[in-house]
Amino acid sequence: MKPKSPARPKQRIAKLLARAGVASRREVERMIEAGRVALDGKTLDTPVTLLASLHGVTVDGEPVKQPIPAKLYRFHKSAGVLTTERDPGGRRTIYDTLPKGLPRVMPVGRLDMNTEGLLLLTNDGGLKRLLELPRNGVERIYRARAFGEVSQDQLEALIDGVTIEGVRYGSIDANLERRTGRNQWIEMKLTEGKNREVRRVLEHLGLKVNRLIRTAYGPFWLDDLPKNQVDPVQQHDLVSFRKTLK
Repeated sequence: MKPKSPARPKQRIAKLLARAGVASRREVERMIEAGRVALDGKTLDTPVTLLASLHGVTVDGEPVKQPIPAKLYRFHKSAGVLTTERDPGGRRTIYDTLPKGLPRVMPVGRLDMNTEGLLLLTNDGGLKRLLELPRNGVERIYRARAFGEVSQDQLEALIDGVTIEGVRYGSIDANLERRTGRNQWIEMKLTEGKNREVRRVLEHLGLKVNRLIRTAYGPFWLDDLPKNQVDPVQQHDLVSFRKTLK
């Protein structure tokens, strides 16, 4: 007699939906709170519901498709758009500028409205979390144009981190690239990605940031990718990178 296969372990529905590329886990939780997720026709009211699969689960009345392989894309975000799915105030978001035909994706981290440059997009909530976790130390590189005076010595002191208004920012490798009048171009490498970190640290040094560009996230670079365009990361590059994450 053929032995039965072991039962598939149950997981929280929020985790399953994130892994299926519906949205990030946090966004899925908000969708459940809003009554947009149902199981066998019954609206769910808690993100901790345990399921072995997504069979019978719908989002906005549509059945959830089985998970597809994780994909990662480079996207050149323009200044003036929000890194969010929708804005109550009607402001433009990255989803208004993404090319047609792209599968459902979610941003890895955020770039504030006035920051431009490389934004990674993925269809996989688990990959998104791995890329964002501070403990994984994924390096982000920015180029900032800032008005004011600063010395290389001041920038090098950031390697030890800095506390600003009670918030601790970790080690930052900052270097003065060039001066243009009273504007300074500064390259900054960091691994935390706290909210508006680059702007706040430079403001702490007496500078006013008037342009901020993210040029790299981990081994993935902006390079010459045109604005508002998307480029898929090769699967073998993604697999190799994932092996370096915890």
